[in-house]
Amino acid sequence: MDSRELTRDLVAIPSHDDETAAGDYIETWLRERTDASVTRDDHGNVIARRNTGTDTSLALVSHHDVVPPDDSQIVDGEYVIDEQDGRLYGRGSADMKGAVAAAMVAFRDATDLDCELVFVSFVGEEQGGVGAQAALEDGFAPDYAIVGEGSTGYSAPETTDVAVAHKGRRGSTITAAGTAAHASEVESGENAIYRASDAIHVVRNLDFPTTDVLGHDLAGSVAVTEIEGGSAWNVIPEACSVTVDERTVPGERAPLERVEELPGVSWSVDQDLPPMACDDGDFAELVVSAAASAQEGTPEQVVKPHATDAGWLAQAGTTCVVCGAAEPGQAHTAEESVSWEVVERCERIYHAVAERF
Repeated sequence: MDSRELTRDLVAIPSHDDETAAGDYIETWLRERTDASVTRDDHGNVIARRNTGTDTSLALVSHHDVVPPDDSQIVDGEYVIDEQDGRLYGRGSADMKGAVAAAMVAFRDATDLDCELVFVSFVGEEQGGVGAQAALEDGFAPDYAIVGEGSTGYSAPETTDVAVAHKGRRGSTITAAGTAAHASEVESGENAIYRASDAIHVVRNLDFPTTDVLGHDLAGSVAVTEIEGGSAWNVIPEACSVTVDERTVPGERAPLERVEELPGVSWSVDQDLPPMACDDGDFAELVVSAAASAQEGTPEQVVKPHATDAGWLAQAGTTCVVCGAAEPGQAHTAEESVSWEVVERCERIYHAVAERF
């Protein structure tokens, strides 16, 4: 079975509400077609290992959950898939079952290994990386990893690059407390919206976090994205909340805690998806070299704007890069698709890195 056939099979399996069927398929395929040690942990993650007992491990990392499909992508509970112009269309084709298939075939076919080669497909990536976090808590600890999220089309159209860093996301809430009063007696109350406005002013004047990863600039951002407060047109509001979206970079955070210096204002973190920075330039260059040998274009080291499971792995000590088939603008869309040429290219890249590592 080649990576095209495997991609078709995986994309046809619904895995937005329940990843079990997709995990069953991956586990069975690995058991039947490889001599690897294959496990399915209590969380649903599928982990396979070849050439165990060597000093250093290299993991091909993926996930088999997807976001809910658009209405056009599902009929009677079945995913709709279509092939046109050298691409496969369907929910999860880009994010990231094409890369899952490429990694599975490369894992099966790689020979002359001088490392422990690991394949893992996590659950719950779209819910903040819950599968990856659970596996790490259970002791999953590869030395190096290629995470198969999208890195195609960053430096040039149709070129598969190697991301050496990506941003994280910290979502937080600023809460302003006041004292309710009749709006005709302004002095009798304490306006929570005014206090929230003062906090927003603090946020607007914060410097964005920046850093350098292997010579590449990575800049974060901070933005107020929602505000909610007030109960009626004639009541001084006693509560107001503000949502803040921060795109984080390795080693840096915007000092949002400064808003708590204001009277009646508190701040809490709701989600903190870690950024990733590759800490080994030689490993990054190895993957770039493999990518160069697998395509006509000239791949480059690039940075990604959004978080992946590579952030959790890097935070736990794994040296990571991101290299995968998805192109910007494909994931999570009604027209999601993946190029057959790029899926096969990723298979060649993963295969080459495993054998050169």
